[in-house]
Amino acid sequence: MGSASRARAPRVGLVARESFRLHLTGPDHPEQPARVGAVLEGLRAAGLLARLVRLPFTAASPDDLHLVHEPAYVELVRLACEQGFEFIGDYETRLCARSFEVASAAAGGVLSACDAVLAGEVDRVFCVVRPPGHHAGRDRAGGFCLFNHATLAAEHLIRRRGFSRVAVVDFDVHHGNGTAEIFEERADVLFVSLHEHPLSLKYPGTGWPGDEGRGAGKGYTVNACVPHGGGESQYRAALARRVLPALERFVPEFLVLSAGFDAHCTEEHAHVNLEAASFGWLTDELVGVARRLCGGRIVSVLEGGYDLRHLGACAAAHVGALLDGPAAPSTPPH
Repeated sequence: MGSASRARAPRVGLVARESFRLHLTGPDHPEQPARVGAVLEGLRAAGLLARLVRLPFTAASPDDLHLVHEPAYVELVRLACEQGFEFIGDYETRLCARSFEVASAAAGGVLSACDAVLAGEVDRVFCVVRPPGHHAGRDRAGGFCLFNHATLAAEHLIRRRGFSRVAVVDFDVHHGNGTAEIFEERADVLFVSLHEHPLSLKYPGTGWPGDEGRGAGKGYTVNACVPHGGGESQYRAALARRVLPALERFVPEFLVLSAGFDAHCTEEHAHVNLEAASFGWLTDELVGVARRLCGGRIVSVLEGGYDLRHLGACAAAHVGALLDGPAAPSTPPH
């Protein structure tokens, strides 16, 4: 029975919606509506789209968003869109009339993904949502992000679904400063960020190796930094030395991924050199840890990745690993 269960191919859900394209950022902006189509086309071309289970979902309510965001901030985003403001927080975090609606739907999709895993409908989920979320703080927007989807997922699992240990692993090339801020004093959420060193990547200027959280959360923030020009060998070393041991020590009950693909070698906004296939082996390692520690439960949320020529292939490598995982159980890190 056990071996048969392990042999069963996992069911992987998909959260995606055409209306995610309705968050309009302007023709000069890297966070384009076309990102959604690039990801889905990459999955289709790789033969993966038909293997995924489309999940229904509804938009997050204000009460949902208040799990991590201040009510006044949520209302500010709504009013800014209603009143025709073109940006919020910084000029690069663009708005249009539909942005609040789209961001709320994206957040709702991620919450529904968590519940679908808990209900046994699927084993893992990939959420093709936009705008991204990991730079959004409790009461501020920034870095293209309005609402922080990964933190909403973790808080939903803890406060509403009874979990006591959730890990958020962020492999976007930029540090997830919003996620770090929201959970920096928490011991029930482990935040692990694998990103380019802030010495060479100025935005957001946070995520230094010595930053470990504060107060009760000290030791529950892990920043694994990759140097300027780093490639697969540096990423593998950071994963083996910092990321996987932290997860093994924490023993999460659920794994949330902030899946950014802007560490690809062709991206203009970073200085590291992963290939599309790199996101496959990286995900393999995380799937292996999730199998050992938390029954394989993973919800992955799209963050960055802006080169439309290669974004689909990067996402396909990631989803292929979510579907098939490592060929053999991962070796525990030393």
